[in-house]
Amino acid sequence: MESLIKSLDSLYCDSLTQYSRRKTIPVRVGDITIGGDNHIVVQSMTTIDTMDTMGSVEQSIRMIESGCELVRITAPSIKEAENLRNIKAELRKRGYQTPLVADIHFTPNAAELAARIVEKVRINPGNYADKKKFEVIDYTDASYAEELDRIRDRFLPLVKICKENGTAMRIGTNHGSLSDRIMSRYGDTPLGMVESALEFLRICENENYHDIVISMKSSNTQVMVQAYRLLVQKLNDGGFKPYPLHLGVTEAGEAEDGRIKSAVGIGTLLEDGLGDTVRVSLTEDPEFEAPVAKALIDRYTGRKAHSPIAEISHYPVTPFEYNKRHVSEIYNFGGHNVPRVITDISKIEKVTDREMKVVGHFYLPELDKWKMNDQGCDFVYSGSNPIPFMLPNGMKEIQNLSVWEKSIDPVNKFPLFRLEEYKSAERFHSELNFLEISDEEIETAIAVLTGRKDTVLILKTSNTHSMPALRRAFVSLLETNSEIPVVLKVAYPDQSADATTLHAATDVGGLLIDGLGDGIMISLEKEAEHTRQEILDQIKLHNSVSFGVLQAARTRMSKTEYISCPSCGRTLFDLQETTAMIRKRTDHLKGVKIGIMGCIVNGPGEMADADYGYVGSGKGKITLYKGKEVMKKSVPSEKAVDELINIIKEDGMWNEPETI
Repeated sequence: MESLIKSLDSLYCDSLTQYSRRKTIPVRVGDITIGGDNHIVVQSMTTIDTMDTMGSVEQSIRMIESGCELVRITAPSIKEAENLRNIKAELRKRGYQTPLVADIHFTPNAAELAARIVEKVRINPGNYADKKKFEVIDYTDASYAEELDRIRDRFLPLVKICKENGTAMRIGTNHGSLSDRIMSRYGDTPLGMVESALEFLRICENENYHDIVISMKSSNTQVMVQAYRLLVQKLNDGGFKPYPLHLGVTEAGEAEDGRIKSAVGIGTLLEDGLGDTVRVSLTEDPEFEAPVAKALIDRYTGRKAHSPIAEISHYPVTPFEYNKRHVSEIYNFGGHNVPRVITDISKIEKVTDREMKVVGHFYLPELDKWKMNDQGCDFVYSGSNPIPFMLPNGMKEIQNLSVWEKSIDPVNKFPLFRLEEYKSAERFHSELNFLEISDEEIETAIAVLTGRKDTVLILKTSNTHSMPALRRAFVSLLETNSEIPVVLKVAYPDQSADATTLHAATDVGGLLIDGLGDGIMISLEKEAEHTRQEILDQIKLHNSVSFGVLQAARTRMSKTEYISCPSCGRTLFDLQETTAMIRKRTDHLKGVKIGIMGCIVNGPGEMADADYGYVGSGKGKITLYKGKEVMKKSVPSEKAVDELINIIKEDGMWNEPETI
C-alpha cells in the first residue's frame, strides 16, 4: 500500500495537535450549505416504504424535529423516485423546507429522475454502473480504461442533469459493495474505496461539476477511518478540490454498541477536523439518530480554545493501515496480549462480593465459587478502599501505594504510584507496578522508566483536546523507542451516561485505531456526591463501555458483534425486532460477527467481514450466508433464525449459553 501513497508525511488534516476544521468548498443543498465555514450538518434516513407518502412525511417530520437537517429517502426504482415529488410537496405544504436526498444504488434511471425533484442524490460507485458477481478479473491497462469509458457513459447523464438543475451529489463509497473491477485491481482495501470514488469524481470534474460531497463508509471502524484519511490525502496530492466529507459508520447496530461504534469511527475523524455532515446509522427509529450525531458534533464547539499541545513534525505511525505499537510484555500487558480493562471502583467503601457483578464477576454463594461473563474486567482499581475478600482467579486489584505498602496479603494486589512517589520509592512489586502520569509528564516518565521491565504507564490528560494530547505523548514514546505498555485513562465527571459513552469511544477509540494503547480505564474521580447504587450504576456503565470501545476499535473481541443496517424503505422485515430476536439467541457467541441486513442492497457486500449473514430476499423470505457464500435461499422468516443457528452449529462455532 505504501508504494501507492505519495507521502506518509503528507498530512490528512491541518494539524495533529491543534484543533482545526479542514477547509472545504461549500456545497449548496437547498437552503443548507455543507462545507466551507458552515456548521457540521446532521442528517438521517427514513425507514418507511417510499411509496407510503404520508408515512414517509410523518417520519420525516419526526426526524426534522429531532434535529435532522437533511432527510434521505431510498429510491430503488422509477416509481419510488417519482413519489419523491409527492413527499416533497406534502412536506413543503406543511411548512418544512428541509432538503431531501434520494438514495440510489442499482438504478441510474431512478437517479436521473430523482435529480430533477430533490436537492441531492446519493450514488454508490460500487453498484451504480456495475453488477457485483464476486469475480476476480485480470485487467490490462487497456481493458481497465475501457471499463472507465463504460462507467463514464453510464454516469455522465446524471452529472449533466445535476448540473442543469442545481442538484448536489454524494459519491458514497461503501466498503462492502466495492465493484469486482475495483476489488480485482486494488483489493478489499481503503485504497480501493478511495479509488472507487475518484473514478466517478474525475468524470464530474471533467464536466466542471463540483457540487459534490464524498463518503467512505464501512462497518469496520479501522477501515472507515483509514479510508477517509487516505481520501483527503489523495484529494490534496491529486490536485482535486477539497470536497466536503459525509461521515458515517455503516451498520453500526443498536443501543450502546451502535453508539460506541459510531463514535469510534466518526469521533476519531472529527477530532482531526474532518467531516462536514454526519449520519449516525442505528438499528432504531431514525429520529433517535440525529441527537447522537449532534452530541458528537457539539463537542467541538469552542474546541479551538484548548490548551496548546506540542506540534508533531513527523507522525511515526502509518495513518492509513493498522499497525500495533511494539510493546514489551509486562505481566499480562503488551506483547501479544489483548488490551486490558481496568475498572475504577475506588468510590465504593466496603465493597461486597455480591456487588462485583457490576464488573462482570458473579459470586455464587450456594456453590461458593465465582463465574465471569464476557465483560469481566481484568483489574479493579480500589484506590484507598481495599477489597476485603478474596478475589476470583483472573481478576487483580490495583491499590494506591500507601494502601499496598500496608497489605498483609499481597497476592493479586499491585501498587499504583504517582510520579514523585515512583522516583523516591524503595519498594516495588516484583512483577507489576502502575505509574499514573499526565501527558505533560511523559518525558520525565520515559527517563525514570528506562531499563524497567516491571511497570505499566497509566496515561491521562486534562487537555480538552484530549485524544490529540494523549496521541502526542505516544509520539514521545515512539520517538525514544520506548516499549512501555500504556493504559489510557479518561474521566468524565458528572455528565450523562450517553455523553460518557460517546466521549470515551472517541478519546480512546481514536488512539486504538492507530495501534496505540494497551488498556483502558474510565475513572470515577471528581464525581459529585452520589448514592451507593448510583455509583454502582456508573461503574457498570464504565465497565461495559470499556469493553465496547475495545471491540468497536477491533482490538479485543469480547462479545458477539452484530452488523445490522439501520433500515430504510427497501427493508423487507422488521429490523429492530429481528435483530433483538437474533441477539437473544446468539449473544453468548464470543467474537462471532453476524450481519443482519434488510435487503440485498445491504448484503452480502455490506456485511463486509461478517462470519454469518441474515439477509431479506423477498417478503417473508430470508437468504442465509456463511461469509459471502449463500448457504440457504428463500427460508421462511419464521424458520430463519433456527436455520441460522443450525449453520453456525454445523460450522463448529456454536456453544450452548451458560446460566449464571
